[in-house]
Amino acid sequence: MKKRLIALFSLSLFLLVLNPIRVMAHCELPCGIYNDKMRIDMIKEDISTIEKSMNQIVELSKATPLNYNQIVRWVNNKEEHANKIQEVATQYFMFQRVTLTDDPALQKKNAEMLRLLHQLCVYAMKAKQTTDLGFVEKMKAVTEEFAKLYLGENYDHDHK
Repeated sequence: MKKRLIALFSLSLFLLVLNPIRVMAHCELPCGIYNDKMRIDMIKEDISTIEKSMNQIVELSKATPLNYNQIVRWVNNKEEHANKIQEVATQYFMFQRVTLTDDPALQKKNAEMLRLLHQLCVYAMKAKQTTDLGFVEKMKAVTEEFAKLYLGENYDHDHK
């Protein structure tokens, strides 16, 4: 029995120490390490990447002969960045930063923020399905509206 426990402990230690662990964007622990503005900037960067990916897909689709490998790479890139937007909008902002409250005024503000985050997620989903740049523009507008509402006085209006 003692040998089994030692073997199990050794295996557990081995897996913990030597097995690389993938760290996600942020945890759901109350660690207090947040940079909300940075996350909004990350969303904006992801939107720009989606826009570039869409433009590249359209351009490469006109070429003769078609370079399917490059088209697939840009499609994958577009989807990856749309997923990142959805991850930050839900896991970070919806689940961790838009807090529960009994204050009616704050409840109204939270409802508006949740509406905007939901729109952002839907537009990101639509961006995965098409090369319609209209969804990029919608994501940009919703992100700006959310940033102004969420950051309030801390929002840098010149920073886009």
